[in-house]
This record gives sequence, structure tokens and C-alpha cells, in this order.
Amino acid sequence: MNSDIKIFAGSSGKEFAGRMCNYLGIDLGKTEVIGFSEGNTYVRIEEHVRDEEVYLVLPIGLNPNNEFVELLFWMDAFKRSGARYVTAIVPYFSYAKGDKKDESRVSIRARVCAECIEIAGADRVITMDLHAAQIQGFFKKPVDHLIAMPLLTRYLKSLLTDKTVVVSPDAGFVKNARKFAEKLNVGLAIGDKTRSGHDENAEMMEIIGNVSGMDAIIVDDFSLSAGTVVEVSKLLKKKGANKIIACLSHIPLSEKGIEAIEKSDISLLISTDSINNERIKKSTKIKVLSVAPLFAEVVKRMHHRNSIGDLFDYIPDDVFNAAISY
Repeated sequence: MNSDIKIFAGSSGKEFAGRMCNYLGIDLGKTEVIGFSEGNTYVRIEEHVRDEEVYLVLPIGLNPNNEFVELLFWMDAFKRSGARYVTAIVPYFSYAKGDKKDESRVSIRARVCAECIEIAGADRVITMDLHAAQIQGFFKKPVDHLIAMPLLTRYLKSLLTDKTVVVSPDAGFVKNARKFAEKLNVGLAIGDKTRSGHDENAEMMEIIGNVSGMDAIIVDDFSLSAGTVVEVSKLLKKKGANKIIACLSHIPLSEKGIEAIEKSDISLLISTDSINNERIKKSTKIKVLSVAPLFAEVVKRMHHRNSIGDLFDYIPDDVFNAAISY
């Protein structure tokens, strides 16, 4: 029975949480959020949660500062209302980009966020495809780090041709790209990328590997401006690639990013609904698969003390069918 599972949502998580609840056949918990004119945020739980296990869905995505603070308020509200165990479900964790101190006088933002989420009251965190996997170690509480790859590759298999290659946009994503290639049983090529500053512009220098006459699948974790995937696609075309598909775990694309995709050599961009990005509806090239059923399946198994290990390699039919019907 799933009726004892209590899922709630913050401002940016309502649609995602609603899809989770549809999969589980339960009602979404009642909450209220008010944003005051000076910028303050007010949150309130509108039903009984004392001694309950609860799940709060709130991506830290397109409005990360406000969403992060709102998440802290929710953790505090649930703990002060007597909830026994509170799980923060953060499908996209924007501050995962701040995972290291690689220059003088900067903050390791992901570590600060992790500590704040725990202090506010989270007993567990469920997230997906962190920009740097070691961020799990920034938390002292358990982190379930889901991956979109099994869902994405299962969908991609229907698009494969006899001549297909997976392309990593840079050396940093090679390990993950190799996993995509192994899942799809195709070859791997690597982009040589350089980035001179903190802007969203990258310069592609070369493609390492044979792509001539091949259909190419560019894989990456996320894109803001689409600069990297568009530059890779240009270079792939110069190298003789045929059809080009981009595949991202998260899609926080800006307006300019979507315009760049529309004008690019990319024929299709596949991603997930980890962020509620209304801008992507303007695109004719973007296909979104829902990972809400995956998160719901994880919650169901965890709530009933069952293993989730197989979900890291294989997506069950009911989860996949719900995902592609988004």
C-alpha cells in the first residue's frame, strides 16, 4: 500500500511532485507558500505530520537562492511540526557546480549548502546526477544519488543506427560518457574543450575519435547557454558527422540557450523534467522524459524498506512507460 506515503512540494516542485503522486496513486500533501513584497518567504504545512515520515520535493534550479532558502524553511517546518523523518528530494541541485576551491578566496558553495540542509532538519537527501559525485561526501546524512542514464539510454536505443558514436564534450565527462557508450554498445569520441573564465562560453579545439559518417550522441549533465553542445555539434559537422543528438540529465537552459539549440546542427535534444523550465516549451527540438516516476519508485521502495540498487542499472517497464508519456 502506498497510501501511507506523504509527499509534499515546495514552490518549484509542485508539478514534479504531482507526477510522483500520480505514479504512486496518492494525493499530494497540502502546503502553502507566500512570497512577501520585500522578498521574504513564508511556508506552512496544512495537514498533520506528527510522527510521520515525509518527503519534500523542491529542485534547486532556475531560482536557486530563493529555492535553497525555501528548502531550509521547509526542513525546519517539518521538524518543528513533529515529523519523525524528513527526506529532501532535490531532483536538480544547482549549487553542485561549487564543489571545490580551485582559486583563492572563494567559497565551496556545495559544502555550505549541504551543511545548511542538514542543520535545518533533513534526515536524508535524494537527488540525481550531481555535477560532481563527491558532493555526496559533503553530507553527513545519507544521500541517494540517482542517475538518469538507464532511462536516457533505454530511450536512445530506439533512435540508434548501425553507425552511432557517443561524444563526451570534454575530458571531465569521459567516465560517464563511456558508461553511455557501453550501455548503447557503440563507440566513444571525446571533445577537447577549453574555458578561459567563469562565463558560459567554451571553445572546442578538436574531436578525438572517428565521427565521419556517424550519427553522434553528445552527452553531458546539464547546459545553461547550450554553448558547449552547440560548439561540439559544429565541430562534429566539420568532421563529417551525420545526425546529431544531444542528451542532458538536466535542462536549465536560458532563452538564448534554447535559441542556440534551435539554430544549431542538433536535430534533437533529450533531457528530463528535473527542473520545471517553462522556456523549453518554445523549442521544437527538445524531448523531455519524466524522472518523477523513478523518484516515486525510489520513495516507494525506501518507505517500505526495500532495495533500490537495481534502479541504477535498469528501469522497470512501468517506470519507463510513465516516463515517456510525459
